[in-house]
Amino acid sequence: MGPVQTPLASIAQRWTPRPGILRRAALSAVVMSVLIIVTGGAVRLTGSGLGCDTWPKCTDDSLFATPEQGLHGAIEFGNRMLTYVLSAAVGWTIIAARSSKPRRRPLTRLGWAQFWIVASNAVLGGITVWTGLNPWTVAGHFIAANALLTVTVITWHRAGEGDGPARPRVPRPVRKLAWAIVATTVVLIVLGTGVTGSGKHAGDSSDVPRMPWDWTLAAHVHAIAAWVVCALALAMWLVVRGVDAPDDVRARCRELLLILLAQGGIGYLQYFTGVPEILVGAHMLGSSLMWIAVVRLALSLRERPETETTPAAAPIERSFSSGAL
Repeated sequence: MGPVQTPLASIAQRWTPRPGILRRAALSAVVMSVLIIVTGGAVRLTGSGLGCDTWPKCTDDSLFATPEQGLHGAIEFGNRMLTYVLSAAVGWTIIAARSSKPRRRPLTRLGWAQFWIVASNAVLGGITVWTGLNPWTVAGHFIAANALLTVTVITWHRAGEGDGPARPRVPRPVRKLAWAIVATTVVLIVLGTGVTGSGKHAGDSSDVPRMPWDWTLAAHVHAIAAWVVCALALAMWLVVRGVDAPDDVRARCRELLLILLAQGGIGYLQYFTGVPEILVGAHMLGSSLMWIAVVRLALSLRERPETETTPAAAPIERSFSSGAL
């Protein structure tokens, strides 16, 4: 009698995913990561943050939303249910990575990183409910969701390239500029949580505590960071043209600039129109798309060739729009 296999090992022994399956699985996790961020915003913007009274149950006596909780309970519970869909996408990614022949351990590790982020953020979401939508835990919940989005995008990209050593595709100063864009975008996203945490949409109709500063001042600081990101992105677009960077790198720069332009327009429009819920939701979607574009730009500046142990991968040099996001 042979050694006892884990369920993953047993599946991997019996199934080899076709070319492209792993990348589609990784893309599904990216899509669900964006969707969970947007629907989480909808929970807050509809005042449904405490639609379920507790966690992990929706009430002390029921796992599900009850008629007495009305629409708010249904919205909050629906967002919780989407976590299971997200978990299924992450699970598909882990299984596809583990079953690839030859085995691709780095992608399996990235898949498990997604799993642990989802699990920890679910607990953080529960803490957010227990603390009555404390703005600091709400901000942490959002940042953790973006951490998940980061790992899913990296996994999606890595699924389309080999496992050889990374090789630069542009000069070192260009790569440093890309990392400056990454760093300032992180600051921009974190500052955005300060606007949210002190702003008008607390997530519930009751008296919810807010961060201890004026939200208009926080919005101005956030806007300054946005202008810095835009300036760096414009500089990157000019630089990659000057160094004759590959076409897909130029495309990544162009896509980032277009997203930043749209995101900035939505940001100013929501500020001058009293931050209506629909524009705040659009701004949250734009934030996710912006971060995807930033990460993809940074990853496009190096390549990993296939090795003898790397299966043929789907090409990654494609436009942002053809990537389904």
